[in-house]
Amino acid sequence: MTMLSFCTRVICHAARRSVSNLNNFPRKIMENGEPASKKKMLQIGTHDGIFHCDEVLACFLLKQLPTYAEAKVIRSRNDSVLKDCDIVVDVGGVFDSSKHRYDHHQRDFNETMDSIKPDLKKKFTIKLSSAGLIYAHFGEQVIRQKTDLPDEAIKVIYEKMYEYFVQEIDAIDNGIMICDGEPKYRITTNLSSRIGTLNPRWNSPPSTKSTETVFEEAMDIVGKEFLETLDYYSNSWWPAKYIVKQSLEKRSSVHSSGKIVELDSFVPWKEHLFDLEKELGLEGDIIYVIYQDKSQWRVICVPNAPNSFICRKFLREEWRGVRDEDLSKISGIPGCVFCHSTGFIGGNATREGALQMAVKSLE
Repeated sequence: MTMLSFCTRVICHAARRSVSNLNNFPRKIMENGEPASKKKMLQIGTHDGIFHCDEVLACFLLKQLPTYAEAKVIRSRNDSVLKDCDIVVDVGGVFDSSKHRYDHHQRDFNETMDSIKPDLKKKFTIKLSSAGLIYAHFGEQVIRQKTDLPDEAIKVIYEKMYEYFVQEIDAIDNGIMICDGEPKYRITTNLSSRIGTLNPRWNSPPSTKSTETVFEEAMDIVGKEFLETLDYYSNSWWPAKYIVKQSLEKRSSVHSSGKIVELDSFVPWKEHLFDLEKELGLEGDIIYVIYQDKSQWRVICVPNAPNSFICRKFLREEWRGVRDEDLSKISGIPGCVFCHSTGFIGGNATREGALQMAVKSLE
């Protein structure tokens, strides 16, 4: 064998060994170029000790995103521990989204949804907690992860979820009362209160559960309610808009006044009605809504605002609190079932009867 042939065989053999080694190489190297053994798990930092609903929700929301889905929640007030966390909520004394720091306890912190999201339709002036901060910056991403809704719906539901879920948590955490003056009663069954009761009592014996386990249980509770609320707005409330819109468009065929709307079926209608009135230039026009509810028809007075108990025009005063045949005699309308004592709702056995109750009350 010539020296040239020998060298060629040695080189080829070495090349084959190198290729063999390269085949195993991806198993040991991660996408970021670091060995698997050195891969750093992302960390979400928050404070230790007594936990509150706002940082519990903030951590839950982050873990719904692909980036933080596998992240470990680190609970500490030690700056040297928190500085190694990839994102920090409700602790650290810094709000700087560019550095992934989301605390709201600083003296000069006055951020609201209005200041972070000025393009929202409604104005929200409640100071944000860590829940609101994370929701403001990541809420739309979470909704996209959990639904397959179009952009139009996501923007509307993003706002609704803040108004009817997150805002309450912000207000309670920041000590903002629901009304001026002393309230007539206390609400102690809200989500923030229920999460608070999971913390150890001052005189309870040491628990066998770790603080991490209890915090995870709190995230489960908050997360379940958040996702249930999101499911309602995505799959029940949002589709109802089109039914309400169709009913508004054909209101003149129900009654010539155009002030009575008939729903083809019962749906969550109040907020949609007010929004659509604005869109269609009909603000304040609709007075009554009728629809079939199981075995009877209902006539409902449109309130002054979606959550108001004051209506644009109540049912007739002499009907209020009267039922069945007595109500039919007083009203002159066959098939009456009831009229609420406040006059905001009534019932009749037939569509024609419910419609007559609305028409007579218009007079």
